[in-house]
Amino acid sequence: MTATMLVQNNERFLALAREFGEADWAAPSLCSGWTNHHVLAHLVVGCGAGFHEVAREMVSARGRFDDANTAMARTVADARPPAQLLEELEALVARPQGIGAAFPKNLLLGDHVIHELDIVFALGRDATVTDDALTAVLRTEVGVPNPFVPARRRARGLTLHATDLDWSRPDGSQGARAVHGAAADLASVLAGRPAALSRLHGTGVEELRARVG
Repeated sequence: MTATMLVQNNERFLALAREFGEADWAAPSLCSGWTNHHVLAHLVVGCGAGFHEVAREMVSARGRFDDANTAMARTVADARPPAQLLEELEALVARPQGIGAAFPKNLLLGDHVIHELDIVFALGRDATVTDDALTAVLRTEVGVPNPFVPARRRARGLTLHATDLDWSRPDGSQGARAVHGAAADLASVLAGRPAALSRLHGTGVEELRARVG
């Protein structure tokens, strides 16, 4: 089910991304220090990089995953323009390779949705991710420990409610504070992007802001 949703989500994103122009790809994303071109390169890396390539970058980065991740994205973006990367991503959507074939599909879906939001929110566009995909991403964020994106820890002790689809996560603990907002905004903030915090409301927003900050 998640594998099918991942493919469908990527196909929808590809159709959207082909509408972007040169200035859109050169613009900064919500992912700190990355342009939208870098984000696209990261998606290609995540779907097709070989294990030896990732290991080599990890050694070069002295085990720092974020540094290795950034280095791979920048190398790919410097070597290939967005149009070529979109062609590569289209092929990898149908047949992922390397880490893309081995990485858990629910975490990969979350990675792709969040990075799409990094692009479209930075461009001032509305999210077009489906309700089913957003629901799956939110469930994964609050339910699955992720060493790369500590969304579950950020959500701890908060009652979350999506105002535009049928999803909520009651915390159940005494005195739990509430955060309300659109599903895409909740997902983006839980992933560590503060840009959408201004669109959330509730007694738990300031607590969430401190955790993201």
